[in-house]
Amino acid sequence: MNGITNLTPQQLREAADLQQRILDLQNELQQLLGGSSSTPSVTTTSRGGRRLSPEGLARIREAARRRWARERATNGASASSKPRRKMSAAGRARIAAMLRARWAAAKKAGRNAL
Repeated sequence: MNGITNLTPQQLREAADLQQRILDLQNELQQLLGGSSSTPSVTTTSRGGRRLSPEGLARIREAARRRWARERATNGASASSKPRRKMSAAGRARIAAMLRARWAAAKKAGRNAL
């Protein structure tokens, strides 16, 4: 195994980045499992760059919700609020008859599946 003295500066930087990612993932796992973390509760990138507090993240999410609510209000009701289309009784009967014929043909051919 390489000793730390034999590593190039680039390899040392990669090792430091890996160590930081490992620590971030361990903290995230502890938070998910409900344990207390020894480091402050902030979200960081894998390279340890910008930090975002939970409060900041909550503000960003709330602003996004408000933008989407405003967008829905200006564009009218969403597509899900349209009345559902209903199939006529004759259409349902026609489809059921086709399926019965299809199953009969499959059974006649000795198949258990279509």
